[in-house]
Amino acid sequence: MTSTPIVLVHGIRLSSACWVQVREHLPGREVIAVDLPGHGSRRGERFTIDGAVEVVSTAIDSAGRPAVLVGHSMGGYAAIATAARDPQLVAQLVGAGCTLVPGALLRGAFSTASTLLSRLPDRGEQVSARVLRRTLPRQVADEVIEAGVATEAVPDVMSAAARFDPLAELAAYPGPVRLINGAHDHFRLQERRFLRACQQGSLRVVPGAGHYLPLTHPARFAALLGE
Repeated sequence: MTSTPIVLVHGIRLSSACWVQVREHLPGREVIAVDLPGHGSRRGERFTIDGAVEVVSTAIDSAGRPAVLVGHSMGGYAAIATAARDPQLVAQLVGAGCTLVPGALLRGAFSTASTLLSRLPDRGEQVSARVLRRTLPRQVADEVIEAGVATEAVPDVMSAAARFDPLAELAAYPGPVRLINGAHDHFRLQERRFLRACQQGSLRVVPGAGHYLPLTHPARFAALLGE
């Protein structure tokens, strides 16, 4: 029996490269990691939710059958939107670190940081690299930095987030949803609201992990995907 493909969607400023260790812990599975507009191989494109959905849906189409769709952080919102709008493509939706409505305070913090970084000669590449090396496993940080950190995409992402209602879109998807959060993730604040919005939802909280759970605990995260 052919296993269900897995499509991975990265968070803001990152790229498909961030999934390197998760992929290593999914041997024998068909795994597709996408670059969202404005990120990775698509740097220079404008980010919109519609554009993100198109990228993700095209990736699933390439697999030829419905997929387990996995999104982290901003990628979780893109995954939710895809599942709501193209439910026939999604066998199961997994959202990690995306159980928070992106309100004005959060958007403002991201936008301010992006503006400050954009004023640096290298547009904040060195600062971003230092932060990533402190946060992520070495291999993951190296891969992400080599692929490029898309700080310049933040304004477009925040603009799109201001017009996006993840709870309404989540409620529109009729299939199974798994919400997975690190215990120390600030994006947990509304996880119960998100769970209630699901037609078929479950919630798992991983002790000792934070917002970057899929990247800092790849073996654990991959094991959860296999459950």
